[in-house]
Order: sequence, then structure tokens, then C-alpha cells
Amino acid sequence: MSGELKTLWRPTGPEELELVRRSGWRAWPPRLPEQPIFYPVLNEDYAIRIARDWNAPRYGVGYVTRFHVPEDFLARYPIQQAGGETILELWVPAEELDEFNAHISGVIEVVHEFRPDLDRT
Repeated sequence: MSGELKTLWRPTGPEELELVRRSGWRAWPPRLPEQPIFYPVLNEDYAIRIARDWNAPRYGVGYVTRFHVPEDFLARYPIQQAGGETILELWVPAEELDEFNAHISGVIEVVHEFRPDLDRT
């Protein structure tokens, strides 16, 4: 594998983040039966929008995490355009998540935290 790392982001809620913490900040938890894919996103802005606009209102807090994976390993996952031009994701099948986690370089970091604005009506 080459040494070139790709930065990925993952918007997440508090339950998933707690499982990441328990892994020593090194792995994503197994998917639930209703979650056949794990989808990290390719840009920070998209991750922020999901964490701020969807996760924070739904779970009371939304987080954006950042982590790094070798580019040559990621080449097996085609980029998925889930909406607009910058709404890009990788779709990792749930059964491949252990192998994906083994390729994370370093630790998973929390880079943003969002809570609902209680003054909004």
C-alpha cells in the first residue's frame, strides 16, 4: 500500500460516538441489521450539514469526525454522489467494515460538535 492518506469525515450521533470512544478512537462499530452500508463522506462541509441539521435536532447533539485511510485501499469503493455536486460518499458494505477499520491510520477525531439552538421556534 502506498503512503498517501485520504481524509474522510463521518457525521455521527452520541451513541455511535460512544462506541468509537470505547474502541480507543480506532474503529467504527458494526452496522445494525437495518444499516447495510457504512458511509463516510468526502468533504467536511457535507459532514457539518448532516451533523448540524439532522443529527443535532434528532439526537440532541451532532458530531463531525475526521479520520484517514490509505487512498489505494479506498479505491475499491466507488464515490457515490448522493445529491448535489459536493454531496459525495463512499459506501462500504457492512460485512467489510472490520477490514475498513483495520486500514484507518491513526485515530478518529471529533472536529465539530453541534447542539440544537434552543432559542429557535
